[in-house]
Amino acid sequence: MAKPKTVFYCSNCGYETGKWLGKCPACGEWNTFVEEVVIKDDKRKKGIVKSSGKAAPKPINEIETENEVRIDTGNIEFNRVLGGGLVPGSIVLVGGEPGIGKSTLLLQVAMNLKGISTLYVSGEESYRQIKMRADRLKLNNDKVFVLNETHTGSIFKSIEKLLPGMVIIDSIQTLYTDSIESSPGSVSQIRETAGELQRFAKTTNVPVILIGHITKDGTLAGPKILEHMVDTVLQFEGDRHYGFRILRSVKNRFGSTSELGIFEMQSGGLREVLNPSELLLSQRDEAVSGVAIAAMIEGQRPMMIETQALVSPAAYGTPQRSATGYDTRRLNMLLAVLEKKAGFKLSVKDVFLNIAGGIRVDDPAIDLAVISSVISSAEDINIDSKTCFAGEVGLSGEIRAVSRIESRISEAEKLGFERIIVSKYSLKGIEPEKFNIDIIPVSVVNELKDLL
Repeated sequence: MAKPKTVFYCSNCGYETGKWLGKCPACGEWNTFVEEVVIKDDKRKKGIVKSSGKAAPKPINEIETENEVRIDTGNIEFNRVLGGGLVPGSIVLVGGEPGIGKSTLLLQVAMNLKGISTLYVSGEESYRQIKMRADRLKLNNDKVFVLNETHTGSIFKSIEKLLPGMVIIDSIQTLYTDSIESSPGSVSQIRETAGELQRFAKTTNVPVILIGHITKDGTLAGPKILEHMVDTVLQFEGDRHYGFRILRSVKNRFGSTSELGIFEMQSGGLREVLNPSELLLSQRDEAVSGVAIAAMIEGQRPMMIETQALVSPAAYGTPQRSATGYDTRRLNMLLAVLEKKAGFKLSVKDVFLNIAGGIRVDDPAIDLAVISSVISSAEDINIDSKTCFAGEVGLSGEIRAVSRIESRISEAEKLGFERIIVSKYSLKGIEPEKFNIDIIPVSVVNELKDLL
């Protein structure tokens, strides 16, 4: 056996050094080094992965390309976030908080696959627990095989016998390999086991899906190199107090990173939400102040979402600024624009903003709905429930154009809205007559204030 060696790893980027350092020279983070005892075996076990030795450089114009055939996972929202389906030989990392539904989602995907056998490797749950979940989800598929194992050598032996079409690992933090002697979940073990699975996926053309834990600040646990090694990183998120779950693409070598999948957690598992606009809009009969509907775009999908604002006199000396599902710094910027350009005295008011449904919005086109809801609450006037907004607000008070305005207008028309307020600069090259909805252009914040 090789001589034990003590090394220090940066838990943020995986940088290795022989002594403890306060600041990582690679990523610049402080107090991220952890000590590990490592024994490297000269005869590293590669499982079933073997090098062919036939690789040779090729001129790029001589490389033949063809359309990649993707595997249909049987889940429309999961396919959307992946870019159209699962690519053979790809390695996908799915991260999320404990109990958010990662294992439930991937078990549903495995059970819904048609004509492909799946090996579901679990290091956290027993055979019986996984069977109980499958029974609760009312799913049955005789081509799904479950393995309760954490040693990569044993996992590769099972893969050799079974020859599955897809492998799911739950989770990467529980695996360990003999080539490095340190505890499962350590930086070196995560890096080494992920490397073995990556070589397996690329050499056998079998897709591998990894489930990963996250830290208390919401980032994926383990070294940053783990995210660089995989082809796709998906973030599964949501508020425990709401039924909605959001699947976001953080990194995708085979598709867009702006796509979004929406699920609803029910007693029978995760249900795909194909028309999120109807769920994200409150069904109310009476008109109330402080509510405006925004026409937003997530990935390729237009959707309508409700923004709620509450403006009240500050009870204490310093006014409060709070936003749920929206960037607080951008809210402060919009409030400053309203005070400077529209004459609203908001510096002595508490302002609270909430995006309905518990999802987080990054589309700048929601700015117009945000300031409309703030004006509505501050002046205590009602905004017609058949009116929606789409526009970005600049620092000089101008209403800026946003992308794909026709898709936003069409979605508003489809959902029964009677009018949409947009930037007049968005209407270049667009014929308003072809839409059965009133399109009201505005150019500055003062025009919006007078209109409301």
